[in-house]
Amino acid sequence: MRVLYAIQGTGNGHLSRSTDLIKKLEDYCEVDVLLSGTQVELKTELQIKYRLQGLSFIFGQRGGIDLFQTWKRNNVKTLIKEIRELPIKRYDLVINDFEPISAWAAWINGIPCYSVSNQCVTLHPSAPKAAKFDPIGKLILRHYAPSSANFGFHLDHYSSNIYDPVIRDEIRSAENKNEGHYTVYLAAYSDESILKVLSRLSNQKWEVFSKRAKATKIIGNVIIRPVGNKEFIKSLTSSKGIICNSGFQTITEALFLGKKILTIPMHAQYEQQCIAKALEDLGGCTIKTFGMGSIKKIADWLENGPVIKMDYVDQRDQMLRDILLNYVRSVDPYTEYLERGQYSVA
Repeated sequence: MRVLYAIQGTGNGHLSRSTDLIKKLEDYCEVDVLLSGTQVELKTELQIKYRLQGLSFIFGQRGGIDLFQTWKRNNVKTLIKEIRELPIKRYDLVINDFEPISAWAAWINGIPCYSVSNQCVTLHPSAPKAAKFDPIGKLILRHYAPSSANFGFHLDHYSSNIYDPVIRDEIRSAENKNEGHYTVYLAAYSDESILKVLSRLSNQKWEVFSKRAKATKIIGNVIIRPVGNKEFIKSLTSSKGIICNSGFQTITEALFLGKKILTIPMHAQYEQQCIAKALEDLGGCTIKTFGMGSIKKIADWLENGPVIKMDYVDQRDQMLRDILLNYVRSVDPYTEYLERGQYSVA
């Protein structure tokens, strides 16, 4: 059985969680990996067979997506060309982490495409929704990477068919301690705006991870580091808490570790608005923007912010078995009867 595992490259969460899933999936079948997008900073040990431009959302420096840069850097002709030229018919199944090229290529050619993401759960009737009505955001989530079946996860169990989040082995096995600093990862804000706020909160130590920093530098009570997987894990697991945008992977890993979380969902990013609402439902803290006008709220969170710990179970093997069994059932309608012992094979 040949599987194409396709990963979205906007942000680092999709790649970081997919690595562990792919390693386990390789125990069951032959796997090729596709990565599309232009916003990944993490290095990976995965063998990437297809590295495509895809369709990326470009982070701005004022708390949201830079729509002009997103439009400028994404080429419709290239997008269509990549969909047409992807040799999708080589594969029996596509497992898709919110990746558009493989999803549309599979849809056009009638290849099963199973979504493995938090995005596919966001639109579930029971999942928390952002208070602000956003029809365009919902439209993007629904059609960005179409799938024939969903195997999603979220912050909590809003339905019986929602799995626990994928927590990387590096997080599960790390020494979880408190060395007194706060980790900060705000990809949609400039280093200058972050430094301006944190320097006013001088009684705390801050470790900032920046998409734009080329080298580590120390400015007063703030350390600014380039984004790196090992460095980020070390900082998060030894921190008192984290301030971050409402990216799913970072929030779930912080919840698993029992770190204080203050999240700022990206502007005009419906998925992150929904994740922030889910965190609030668990008792977590969110603010609308990160700026000088937010200092009092941040200071209050530092003093009174709650610690929420989620004991997420490792359901990766179960999820992959469910995915493969679902595929087998779709191509062999007798499989279910065989499993129940109603038929036997001579």
